[in-house]
Amino acid sequence: MTSAVDDDLWSAVGDPTRRRMLDLLLADGDGTATSLSKQLPVTRQAIAKHLGVLDRAGLVRATPVGREKRYQVDEAQLARAVAQLSQVGAAWDARLRRIKRIAEAIQRAREAR
Repeated sequence: MTSAVDDDLWSAVGDPTRRRMLDLLLADGDGTATSLSKQLPVTRQAIAKHLGVLDRAGLVRATPVGREKRYQVDEAQLARAVAQLSQVGAAWDARLRRIKRIAEAIQRAREAR
């Protein structure tokens, strides 16, 4: 791979609730902990903690509005995550192709005996 995988980024998107939150924020354009808690089966406090994880990973940006913060997805950081996933997938595809070639060679050698 040409760039290192960002463990904090993948830890942030590894949680299904946080992935659903990103989906909702992308669909709605933005949201608050309160608005997201109305759409998900978790408390507002849990949503706020998840948003903090996403914020620290750079996947969302917070803008203070009154007593709440409005969150938007940082599309550049999300694109970086997608690019990393593509790199990881390509690396594993290459590994699996090598394993397949080795297994086929072993099978041919057994059949030749």
